Amino acid sequence: MDSILLRNFIGNYRTPFEEEKAMIPDFLALLDDPMAFSRDRQEGHFTASAWIVNKRRTHTLLTLHRKLQKWLQLGGHADGNENLLEVAMDEAREESGLTSLRLVDRFIFDLDRHIIPANAKDPQHIHYDVRFLIEAEMDEPLVISPESKDLAWVGFDMTAELVGYEGSILRMLEKTSRSEILL
Repeated sequence: MDSILLRNFIGNYRTPFEEEKAMIPDFLALLDDPMAFSRDRQEGHFTASAWIVNKRRTHTLLTLHRKLQKWLQLGGHADGNENLLEVAMDEAREESGLTSLRLVDRFIFDLDRHIIPANAKDPQHIHYDVRFLIEAEMDEPLVISPESKDLAWVGFDMTAELVGYEGSILRMLEKTSRSEILL
């Protein structure tokens, strides 16, 4: 998926969630910047995430992010790679150690724009996160990467309690729960 295909996917992306719809023009505008896929673009840049679920759609795999101290979906920086689907799959493998990962749909599952607080290396900036739905086997051993403090398969019934009010995770959870056709 190069930036032309990504522009097409984002431009044609449909969601029932108003907050997500409102982000689409900003994602499309960012595609016009030649630095959009580089973390050197300090105002903000593309990232890609994997919303990993089990086949029965009862659990999601979350990571306790070392820097942000929050339970989140797995993902990371594009670092120049315009193929955000490839970035999401690579990050999912690197951050979980899973080999059973299977893309459910090559189309975008979710979009989110969020602020990353300043740290010792970087100023505050925005992540334009493109997310994909991925399945994995729950019985496979997990490998915690240096970017994480922990990894856990979390039941859908416990996800909201664990993440608190992390709106985009609750939105992905709702999308997954609604998607009976994916079973």
